[in-house]
Amino acid sequence: MYLEKMFGLNGKVAIVTGGGRGIGQVIAQGLAEAGAEVVILSRSGAEETVKLIAEAGGKAYDLKADVTDETQVDKALAEILERSGSIDILFNNAGICMHQSTLEATVEEFREVVDINLTGEFIMCRAVGRIMIERGIKGSIINMASMSGTIVNIPQWQVSYNASKAGVIHMSKSLAIEWAEYGIRINSLSPGYIATPMSVDVPKDLIDAWIPLMPMHRMGKPEELIPAVLYLASDASGYTTGSDIIVDGGYSVQ
Repeated sequence: MYLEKMFGLNGKVAIVTGGGRGIGQVIAQGLAEAGAEVVILSRSGAEETVKLIAEAGGKAYDLKADVTDETQVDKALAEILERSGSIDILFNNAGICMHQSTLEATVEEFREVVDINLTGEFIMCRAVGRIMIERGIKGSIINMASMSGTIVNIPQWQVSYNASKAGVIHMSKSLAIEWAEYGIRINSLSPGYIATPMSVDVPKDLIDAWIPLMPMHRMGKPEELIPAVLYLASDASGYTTGSDIIVDGGYSVQ
């Protein structure tokens, strides 16, 4: 009962951005299995994720919203409050990556990555944070960062992604200090190479180059991120804020 109380999310409402596939979809299922009502925000909808959660006996629904558009975000959050009555957890997951030489990349491409990965997470943090503060909710915000915010990936070049994820890590630390007085905890999660469409649908020579650099010589499974997220989302991490949890199979230790 103690562990269920500490790590359980019964009665909580959790938002997952970019939960239509990949890590977001798996984390949404994990949050629902822990007892949370899950709301998935994505540009194109997340019907499959909602169906998977419902089939497993969980509660979920999805709303379409672009996290880089404040108006769409505010409208979606207002609907969540009307339908669910609260927002207790935010898993800020929407993101993109471009592998390209800096000398060949355009400023517009750099801005697109930073706008979605960093500015989009800021917009969600601020909008959800306002609601939590106004309603006295001692919630948890988990921002998706990456080991790429700490190390430089090789052999591919992805300066826009790396810069955006480094920004996410420090933004999370900054917000954690700013909102500590309200009982709102903000942390970041930094996965290594996880076997999702974003990391698998790349040229085979890249994957062949990555594997020898991994101490465990394999990519992580999306399911292996669930325990870290449940810890950060639940009362178990009541004294944890401003932390970056790295789950990379030891890659960044080298």
